[in-house]
Amino acid sequence: MRLQDNIAIITGAAQGIGLATARKFAAEGATVVLCDLHPDPLEAAAAELRAGGATVLAQALNVADRAAFNALVQQALQQFGRIDTLVNNAGITRDARLLAMTDEQFDAVIDVNLRAVYRCSQIVAGAMVARGSGAILNASSVVGIYGNYGQTNYAASKFGVIGFTKTWSRELGPKGVRVNAVAPGFVQTPILDTVPAKVLETMRERVPLRRLAQPEEIANVYAFLASSEASYINGAVIEVHGGMSL
Repeated sequence: MRLQDNIAIITGAAQGIGLATARKFAAEGATVVLCDLHPDPLEAAAAELRAGGATVLAQALNVADRAAFNALVQQALQQFGRIDTLVNNAGITRDARLLAMTDEQFDAVIDVNLRAVYRCSQIVAGAMVARGSGAILNASSVVGIYGNYGQTNYAASKFGVIGFTKTWSRELGPKGVRVNAVAPGFVQTPILDTVPAKVLETMRERVPLRRLAQPEEIANVYAFLASSEASYINGAVIEVHGGMSL
């Protein structure tokens, strides 16, 4: 198993890509530390993984709350002794066109998708640097590369995550910590449940593979990047979008 004995923190782990990543990491032998804003689905995810034999620490929290996330990290360090991987997966959308977007919508997305990534990474990076090893994996998006109608705030946050990744790979690489980002395209997750069928079909038509990604296909990339197989990959932004940018 490629992640045997890896201690991994995964944010936004109760559903979608986060849950798929938690399942993949656990299946590959990792001990998983999970957090999510929603306690009930988080506990259900933790129970599922424990039933499969995984070691799991789970805590409901808002990743934008520095003190709460720091407490989880300290608990993980005390219980497991180290942190090998951080997957900054948690994210939200508050879509609106530029002329209709409110400051509240803009700030909410920036707080979770950008500021929290900075905070969570800063908290975990200290322990990784002290050990001289680790991997920080950031969730960007094709929207952060190419933009998208009605997503000023989301595009800004995901483009900012790419900037984080490039900068931290330079700062932390010499200290043994690799930093990479994954930029998914359209993924079949609960966030699309309210999207009309006609719009979903249009999304599929934009992808040469003529389908949306499954969360597991993104999780597979995270697992690879966390493993020793990706030991010379640092500062990369890996687009996982079925060719939609071609």
